[in-house]
Amino acid sequence: MSPDLSTLAFVIIPVLLAAALTWGVAAASRRLGESRATRRRAVTVTVVGSIVWMSATGIAAASGALRQWHATPPPFAIMVAGILALSVAIACTPYGRRLATGLPLWALVAVQGFRLPLELAMHEMYERGVMPVQMSYEGVNYDILTGTTALVVAAIVKRGGRGRVTVALWNVLGLALLLNVMTVGILSTPRFGYFGPGRLNEWVADPPYVWLPAVMVLAALAGHLLIFRALAGKRDP
Repeated sequence: MSPDLSTLAFVIIPVLLAAALTWGVAAASRRLGESRATRRRAVTVTVVGSIVWMSATGIAAASGALRQWHATPPPFAIMVAGILALSVAIACTPYGRRLATGLPLWALVAVQGFRLPLELAMHEMYERGVMPVQMSYEGVNYDILTGTTALVVAAIVKRGGRGRVTVALWNVLGLALLLNVMTVGILSTPRFGYFGPGRLNEWVADPPYVWLPAVMVLAALAGHLLIFRALAGKRDP
C-alpha cells in the first residue's frame, strides 16, 4: 500500500461508510413498506447529518483545536463523548430500529468488513512513523480479526448456517476488540501518555485522520449495537 493510498483510505472509507448508511436507510425503509415521504425524510436526515458531522470534525482538526490535550475538558474528549452519544442514538432510537429490522442480518455484519482495509492503512501509518506501534496489529490492536472475519460470517449467515448463534458470538468478540483499541487509543493520547512519551497518539487530531475515530470508530460501534438490536428481535437472518 503506497503512502498516498494509505492517506486516502482515511477519506475514502468514511465517505463509503456514509454512502452505505444512506443506502441502508433507503433499503430498510423500502423493505418495511414505509411511504416515499418517510423514506425521503430519513435519507435527507442521513445525508445532511453525515455532511455536518464530517465537516465539523474535519474543521475542528484543521483548526488545531483537537490538539489542546491539556485543556479542561480536552476538545478531543468532547469529540469522543459525541462519538459515543451518536453511536447510541443511531442504534437505540427509531432511526436504528429501521436499520435493525429492515436490513438483513448478514448485511449488518458484512459492513464491518471495512475494518480490514482500515487496519492495513493504520499499519502503514505505523511503518511511516505517524501512528504509535501499540495501535497497530504489531502492537495490541487485534481489530483486524473483526474485519477479516466479517465477510466470512456474513456469507455463513446468508447461506442459512446457524445465523443467530454465529453472529452473536462474532459480535461479542468484535465489540471487545473495538473497545480494546479504543481504550489503547485514548490511553495513548498526550493527556495520559500511558505507553510512554515516544508512543503518543496525536495523529488522530489532524485531518483526515480525525475521521478514524469520528467516522470509522463511530460506524463500528453503532454497527455492533445495531446487530445486538437485530438479534434481540424475532427476525430472519
